[in-house]
Amino acid sequence: MNELSVRTAAVSTPHKKVEAWRDDPFIARLRHFTEISLQDIDNLRMAIETELVVKKRRDLVLDGYEFSKLCFVKEGFAARYKLLRNGKRQIVNFILPGDVVGLPGSFLDRAANSVIAVSEMTLQICPLETFVALCYRRPKFGLLLSWLAAQEAANYAEHVIDVGRRTPIERLAHLLLEIHFRLVVVGHAANAAFALPFTQEMLSDALGLSVPHLNRVLTKLRADGLIAMTERHVEFTDLKGMQHLAQFQSTRPARIPLTP
Repeated sequence: MNELSVRTAAVSTPHKKVEAWRDDPFIARLRHFTEISLQDIDNLRMAIETELVVKKRRDLVLDGYEFSKLCFVKEGFAARYKLLRNGKRQIVNFILPGDVVGLPGSFLDRAANSVIAVSEMTLQICPLETFVALCYRRPKFGLLLSWLAAQEAANYAEHVIDVGRRTPIERLAHLLLEIHFRLVVVGHAANAAFALPFTQEMLSDALGLSVPHLNRVLTKLRADGLIAMTERHVEFTDLKGMQHLAQFQSTRPARIPLTP
């Protein structure tokens, strides 16, 4: 049984006031799609069952098991991955503040991937049935979920291109730029620097590279004056050079059209 199914029923915290949600990373992400009113925030707040703190290295979702919750990431990082019979792991996406654990797993009869916490995380837990009921009452949230799913699909397409057509150095440059851009959107990164909690092993599993090969690519990016990296911190010393190398397009999320 995974961490959420064990602890969600046991851990309960009082609902936060609406004002405390104004700087929430999930709300910040939604604001890139449309205006979010205080009433919208209150409706979403009331749909939250509990707020849960999950320790590092805990399983949030298990491949092949039913999972029917949407977990909005307030703090922390996770990885969505597939473990093959031969023991090899492919990380299909990294989960950052403002993201949703349970998208797409909660919309399938059984989760197709596993999710593991990379750091300690704070999650706002919303049962899928409750969120669906919210969408019937407030159709705006159904639209927002569609926009989030479309953005996820676009990210996955880039990951396919990473492992299929980009060179190793282009793969890593593109992934670092993507993570930085996603963190900037929710106010969790500076203009040219960000915290990177993922190990070289995780990055290699996301990019289809061996750890020694990844290390050589990192060394090359540093030697070319494109990045500076210390422990868990990355700085782009030549942001335009990185974007040119990776052919990275930092397109902003499209807005939801207003009704006539």
